[in-house]
This record gives sequence, C-alpha cells and structure tokens, in this order.
Amino acid sequence: MGTAQPRPPDKVRQFDKVCEVLDRHERRADRLIPILRDIQEEYRYLPEEVLAYVATSLRLPPAHVYGVATFYAHFALAPKGKHVVRLCDGTACHVRGSTPILDTIRKHLGLSETKCTTDDLLFTVETVSCLGACGLAPVIVVNDQVHGQVTPERAVAIIDAVAAAEVAP
Repeated sequence: MGTAQPRPPDKVRQFDKVCEVLDRHERRADRLIPILRDIQEEYRYLPEEVLAYVATSLRLPPAHVYGVATFYAHFALAPKGKHVVRLCDGTACHVRGSTPILDTIRKHLGLSETKCTTDDLLFTVETVSCLGACGLAPVIVVNDQVHGQVTPERAVAIIDAVAAAEVAP
C-alpha cells in the first residue's frame, strides 16, 4: 500500500496535530475522510487553513478536499462548541412542540438562527431533520445522550446541568 511521506518543512510546528493525524493515516489520499474526521475531533471543526494544508500534504486539489468537507453533514467549517445540542425538527417533534424548545434554548444561550455557537465555545445548537426517536418526541440529543419528551423548561435544565458540570471540581 502507501508509504509514509516526509512532512513538508513549512508550517510543521503550526500544524503538529494535523501532521500527527496525517502520519497516522500514512498520508494516503484515499484516507481523506478518516483524516478529516480525526482532525475535526481535534479542533471541533475544519479550519480553512487546515484544509489547504491537508490538500497540499496529500497532493490533492484544495477544491477536492473542500468538496469532501462540505459534502458530508458531519463535517463543520465553523467552530463548534464543546457540547453539541441537536434538536429534532422532524414531523413528530415539530408537531409536539420543537419550535418553542428551540426558541427557548436560543434565548437562554444568546443564540439566533445565524449564530449557532456560544461565544465561549461551550455550546452549539443544531436542528436536525430526524433523530429516529419519534416515540419520544420532542427529542434533543446533547453529546450523544438522548432526552425525550422535552419541554422548553426541561431543555434549559438539561443545558444548565451540562454547564454546571463544566465548573464542578
């Protein structure tokens, strides 16, 4: 298969974590998606300069790397918060009141339709089409933990508990 290629001499210090990921994947272009996944795990998003560096390191056109990063919904090009709150807005959740929950969460965290991440990068709020838990509607998922039959008040309590755990000793 592919052999590990030497690191480009420029910007190595600036991109140490990226280089570690590239090296772990033997700098193979056919491993682009796992490389981007691992980089996003490190940074919580895919910075533009990192995408360009990955393209150069893998000898791929930058447009190709950017195209992959924007094609898959899993990848983010803007910083995400440490805690991602996903609110289902599928039919069952919508009918059972997901909109007031979203409005309450946004107001509580100082967010809007265009601002999805708190300034302290603690929370990102996203809506999704379906979480596959229609029987529990309305549903939010916080850090992969599912919370069903959520009310606006309960959503705020869940978020406050997560925030409180951040400052607990």
